[in-house]
Amino acid sequence: MNLMQKLSSRNFFIFNLVLIGVIFGFSLAFLSFSCTTPRNVARAQESMSKMAIPQDALAAAEGLQTVFSAVSNNVLPSVVEVKTVSVQRRQNQGFNGIPWDFFFGPRGDRNEGQDQDREFRSRSMGSGIIIRHNNGTYYVLTNNHVVEGANEVLIGTLDGKEYPSELVGRDSRRDLAIVSFKSTDSFPLAELGDSDTVKVGDWAIAMGNPLGAQFAFSVTMGIVSAVGRTGGPGGNINDFIQTDASINQGNSGGPLVNIRGEVIGINTWIASNQGGGSVGLGFAIPINNTKRTIDEIIASGSVSDGWLGVSLSDLDRETMQAMGLSERRGSMVVQLFLGSPAEKAGIRPGDFITHLNGREVRGTSQLVQMVGDIRPGEQVNFRVFRDGRTLDFNITIETRMDTIASDNSRLWPGVSVIPLTDELRTSSGLDSDARGLFVAQVLPGTPGAIIRMERGDRIISVNGTEVNDLAAFYRVLREGYGTELWFGFIRGESTLESPRFRH
Repeated sequence: MNLMQKLSSRNFFIFNLVLIGVIFGFSLAFLSFSCTTPRNVARAQESMSKMAIPQDALAAAEGLQTVFSAVSNNVLPSVVEVKTVSVQRRQNQGFNGIPWDFFFGPRGDRNEGQDQDREFRSRSMGSGIIIRHNNGTYYVLTNNHVVEGANEVLIGTLDGKEYPSELVGRDSRRDLAIVSFKSTDSFPLAELGDSDTVKVGDWAIAMGNPLGAQFAFSVTMGIVSAVGRTGGPGGNINDFIQTDASINQGNSGGPLVNIRGEVIGINTWIASNQGGGSVGLGFAIPINNTKRTIDEIIASGSVSDGWLGVSLSDLDRETMQAMGLSERRGSMVVQLFLGSPAEKAGIRPGDFITHLNGREVRGTSQLVQMVGDIRPGEQVNFRVFRDGRTLDFNITIETRMDTIASDNSRLWPGVSVIPLTDELRTSSGLDSDARGLFVAQVLPGTPGAIIRMERGDRIISVNGTEVNDLAAFYRVLREGYGTELWFGFIRGESTLESPRFRH
């Protein structure tokens, strides 16, 4: 094809048409942009000038900012670092970390016995608040887990000074401890508020030393996310305040403060993922839970908890229905200490405690805390639900002793049972018509263990009387209480009868 043919071809015509269209489009866009850009800029500037910050809103925000700043300035001087040193001695395995000794034997310039063990010192840090002052001695409230096992404790203050301190006393069940230090300097005392007035949605300000000295005396802000939380680590019996104010390792023992600068809680633990960092689930001991502990430890160095003498349990929905308790709240007595205040007053296994001194019991954790807070020697009223009836018992609370509370030989009957459900039959490989009450737990040293009951047994009679449900089980157990105990049960394919336990 010659040149003239190419220029007059259909393809060449289309190409020229597209090229002209592109050039025309770019030209039009350029002219439009050139003409309208100044106008758009002017409009944008005019719009910005109309979006001035409202002065009343700005004043409100600045007022809140001033409050947070004032709370921080007022409370931080009463916040301290709690630095601990724990010393452990480990037996030397013949190496002692020194190659000379390993290859050539100990050198003669060492003291006898020096090669037997080595001293290891581990350091950690938490937080605390200054709560009392008496004749040059300051008292600091912190968590028990911050100072537990520590051989040395140093208190660091906001002005950068450090003071050696002494342990005054501990309350392990509430995870509280008090240490003291002496100083001629003047430090403000933290103002303790009323945690019973705390509500969900209240402002919450956390202070302390997250992740150690690098971030000492930090302040974070959030709200109260929930109150009355239970399930703290280490058997802690508190009902916690939950907050989304950022709390991390090292904040333990520091204050949770309200908008007035009053301490409403002691930061204690966080729920977190595997990384261990804050995810907005922090928990503080309500400050009202600490006030009796503070008074008793400073006065005597220890705390006396009340003791009822029962083992309690929260029931699942199926068990509540089986016991006729669907519409009630409270805690179930599943075991009873022989000779305890509860036993002497007439409380028995199977009783469902609903009120203490007229106050509704919401669950086991709350009841344990309520009983622990009762002063030994005080008489209180317990309301229980038993066999469709409501009964009241006036009980004189005694002092809780760890040696007695951990003595399973006094715990009756030592066997916990649950009804057989279709789900339990399936998971245990039982036939759909399997009968009996499933033994969920047998506590060592108890009557149930002595007569050789085992988890997975199915109890069909108590003291020779057939029992088909939980209500019957506890009724028969109550009737024969304090005399003797034996069970008819099914184990595997065999129907057996246990030995008799006589009290």
